[in-house]
Amino acid sequence: MKRENRFQAKGETFIPSARRCAAWRADSGTSLLEMAVLTPFLLILLMGVIELGRFSYYSILVANAARAGAQYGAQNLGTAADTTGIKNAASQDGQSLSSLTITSAQQCGCTGSTLSSTCPATSCTPPNHPLVYVQVTASATINSLFNYPGLPKSISLSSTNTTRVGQ
Repeated sequence: MKRENRFQAKGETFIPSARRCAAWRADSGTSLLEMAVLTPFLLILLMGVIELGRFSYYSILVANAARAGAQYGAQNLGTAADTTGIKNAASQDGQSLSSLTITSAQQCGCTGSTLSSTCPATSCTPPNHPLVYVQVTASATINSLFNYPGLPKSISLSSTNTTRVGQ
């Protein structure tokens, strides 16, 4: 007559507890091996996400610096010609960037025509009127935190903002 365990459902075979523990111990080693193999890949992925986040953050800072300089220069014709003020406004906005370079230029023209770098614009025939734009370019070089084989150690970021000057 077949002996049944009172915790055993009908129709199931009885497995002694010693064999169940041995099977469990073999599975635990597999889990540890899988984790040991996957950990380096997960760390590399994490480092890549950190670098991508840093480069995105600094790209936004460079774009904001160019925008701040253009907004300062677009206030009126006096501030459009104030290159020192434009550089200071852009540098204040991108203050955590040590390698920030700011260049500014004016562009002039008449409505309905192309813009040129000669300012002020020559006489415009009515109904056209003169337009003045200030163009600010901010650029910076950002070094990566980690060295990746085959990838550059630094990245150059640049942003240009052109805004019409209020007259």
